Amino acid sequence: METAFADLASLKAGALIVGADPFFNARRNQIVALSARYSLPAIYEWREFVDAGGLISYGPSLTGVYRQIGTYAGRVLNGEKPADLPVVQPTLFDLVVNLNTAKTLGLTVPQLILARASEVIE
Repeated sequence: METAFADLASLKAGALIVGADPFFNARRNQIVALSARYSLPAIYEWREFVDAGGLISYGPSLTGVYRQIGTYAGRVLNGEKPADLPVVQPTLFDLVVNLNTAKTLGLTVPQLILARASEVIE
């Protein structure tokens, strides 16, 4: 990870997108710390990265996804065949912004983004 971030810095990368992946999730604190050390703004899919000090996250609401799972489980338990159930996609999304991190990076988060955020950490 250290080498990858050093390479990003030497390439003068303007930002980083961290995808949803078990490998990245398991190294959440390391990725957030390296992003801070190299002053690299990053966006993540899960809010836990922002809670750990990351800049911003945008992704499916886990609460909403768990609700959908519960609905599906209830339908199966009531006798519906799983093969007959439609495929669904998340309908609720969370946008979380960490203003402390933005300030540390010297960034101003546009008011439009703050207005749409599910949560703003100050």
